[in-house]
Amino acid sequence: MAETQHFVFALVEDFTHMALSCAVDPLRIANLIARRPLYRWSFASENGETARASNDSVTMVHHDFSSLPESDRLFVLSGIHMKEKDTTRLVSALRRERAVGTPIGALCSGAYILASAGFLEGMQAAIHWEFHDSFMETFPEVNLVRNVFVADEKHVTASGGTATADLMLHLIERDHGYDLSVAVADQMVYNAVRNATAAQRVSLQSRNGMRNTHLAKAIQVMHDNLETPISPAVIARDLGISTRQLERLFGKYLNSSPKKYFMEMRLERARHLLLQSEASITEVAMACGFESPGHFSRVYRATFGVTPMLQRDRMN
Repeated sequence: MAETQHFVFALVEDFTHMALSCAVDPLRIANLIARRPLYRWSFASENGETARASNDSVTMVHHDFSSLPESDRLFVLSGIHMKEKDTTRLVSALRRERAVGTPIGALCSGAYILASAGFLEGMQAAIHWEFHDSFMETFPEVNLVRNVFVADEKHVTASGGTATADLMLHLIERDHGYDLSVAVADQMVYNAVRNATAAQRVSLQSRNGMRNTHLAKAIQVMHDNLETPISPAVIARDLGISTRQLERLFGKYLNSSPKKYFMEMRLERARHLLLQSEASITEVAMACGFESPGHFSRVYRATFGVTPMLQRDRMN
């Protein structure tokens, strides 16, 4: 792309400052490395003057919600207490922008605002794990996923924090190629960039582990058996519950099945080993409970879009 792209960030009061930084800095660094303005950005808020983040920092903005400029992408960024905010003016602005064809996305809890406006019906969406339970109950027509971001829908969404950087690096790669996205990640000292299929795993385990003892124990059993996977039926039996009960727990709290969750856990460990160790592909496969390197390679490619070998080569 030869022309400079303009990204507008609509900031809702108490927005997450980390998510904003992780959104803007990759764009800034891309310009620096390319030595030309690939991207520019501006901010908007309710009052058109400032927006206060949840850490009490104040950001000067360029526009108010009623007078958004023409842009190549518009992102809604919100944070804590989002459900208590009056977003009437913002939603009206979003509908106007949608009508003229502006690509609209959401960061952190912003997917809640898009869903409440009816933008996400029938689509996959990502949102910060803190909002998962209420989001699924309020918007059953949206296919909520535990991914760090969703980029292949009409409305792209990221779950917040560093996941916002993952999304921006993905967009930079889509716009300007893999080499530039890697160079930007290097400048950020970010050597574990995640793709869209990566799950918000640690936070979900921590949160749901506190809320349901059986679920916490099941996840721990999976973690302890990555090299020699056991079936959900065996896990359920060891916990003293039925397989059906275990399935319901994973469906309710994690929007997944035990089998799928266990596979994601094994693949995520495999990815870490590929990127952070010198273990061979065969050794990684064995360490993560796969019966053969060939089977491991097929499953890995189906999940991450690259073979284990190519994944490792890209980091060298």
